[in-house]
Amino acid sequence: MDVKQHEINFSYAEITKDILSTLEKPRPTYWLMMAMIVGGLGVGVASWMYQIKEGMGVAGLNHPVGWGVYITDFVFWVGIGHAGTLISAILFLFRAKWRNAIFRSAEAMTIFAVLTAALFPLIHVGRVWVAWWLIPYPNQRELWVNFRSPLLWDVFAINTYFSVSAIFFCIGLIPDVAAIRDKAKGMRKKIYTFMSLGFDSSNHQWRHYMAGYGFFAALATPLVLSVHSVVSWDFAVSIVPGWHSTLFAPYFVAGAVFSGMAMVITILIPFRRIFNLEKYLTIWHFDMMARLIMLTGTIVTYSYLTEYFIAWYSDDVFEIFIFHERVFGAYQVPFLMMFGCNCVVPLILWVRKLRTNLTVLWIVTIFINIGMWFERFNIIVSSLAQEYDPFAWGWYVPTWVEAGVTLGSFCWFFMWFFLFIKFFPSMALTEMKEIADPPVSGDATHGKEAA
Repeated sequence: MDVKQHEINFSYAEITKDILSTLEKPRPTYWLMMAMIVGGLGVGVASWMYQIKEGMGVAGLNHPVGWGVYITDFVFWVGIGHAGTLISAILFLFRAKWRNAIFRSAEAMTIFAVLTAALFPLIHVGRVWVAWWLIPYPNQRELWVNFRSPLLWDVFAINTYFSVSAIFFCIGLIPDVAAIRDKAKGMRKKIYTFMSLGFDSSNHQWRHYMAGYGFFAALATPLVLSVHSVVSWDFAVSIVPGWHSTLFAPYFVAGAVFSGMAMVITILIPFRRIFNLEKYLTIWHFDMMARLIMLTGTIVTYSYLTEYFIAWYSDDVFEIFIFHERVFGAYQVPFLMMFGCNCVVPLILWVRKLRTNLTVLWIVTIFINIGMWFERFNIIVSSLAQEYDPFAWGWYVPTWVEAGVTLGSFCWFFMWFFLFIKFFPSMALTEMKEIADPPVSGDATHGKEAA
């Protein structure tokens, strides 16, 4: 595709007007979707309250399957948060032009996905009112958490990831918040003035701003590899058949980027339509994202095949049995959903005509999200249900309570995203102007109003 087709050929004033239009009075479609989201969130909250009242027995957890849908959701949402850091930090360092229109939404998605993931350890422990005992701190009971447990490593890894991502996100917002401040009135102007931290777009400030932004991009880049690697060690450092593998770290990282990028596309395609941003979110942008999905999807498929090959090559009867049961046993359906949605369906994207069809692309990304959820379910439940001793085997079937909480988690995520796009620019004004035609002296459309 010709590079010229990718350039933004609009004035600075037009970019400001179009992007800030998302902050104006919402359309009926927005309120309808928000009502559905709040309704789904209500179902999730009610399910959780019922579980707190009746106890963890209303969930499907049993012996030996102590981890189920809640930990599946936790790993799923941590993975969803990876695309934001990848797009905003790594592609920034490589100066990829196609990131400019999408990175703000991806960054916001990262923050909200991590906030969603953080709920599930609290939900999973059952007695949420004493969950603070999980945090390592000096206390009068003279008890300390087990620092050798990867579950504690998660606490540090995810808190670090959230902190750096949130700072990076807030720094990126400063110039755009300053632009809103200059146009806002009343209380909104006071709020945006406070949030803009005195940014006045002077050359001195811009030099320091870009240096700081680049520093945080470099700092955030290793987190893409580290955070989900630590999450994978929850499984890999154990001796449970099907978990004890050095493959898990790169396998989980590739899967996280795969599912995260799919979620970005799932969100941006309807968002583009609702707010009439077709001229900024072009087919080229979605084509580039689809290509990244093709790359990571190939890595995920290779990881699946490697996993099964290593199990066979190891000649370990327990490993061979677990992987045989995943394909032919009681949990065959999660395996087929995983393999079909993550390995077979994405093959459609190798046909350029299909991956540039946004309807087809949107459907494919939904299947990928479903498949990646079942991947985590397949890994967690099948290994726990049938470990070494057949006498201790048990079967896990999720209940309506867990389904309701899972539905609520998706609505919780989308609620924050929908609130975000009504109070902050969903695209970076400054970075969109970097790839636009520069203002021409004497051109009225590039006047002060474009600042």
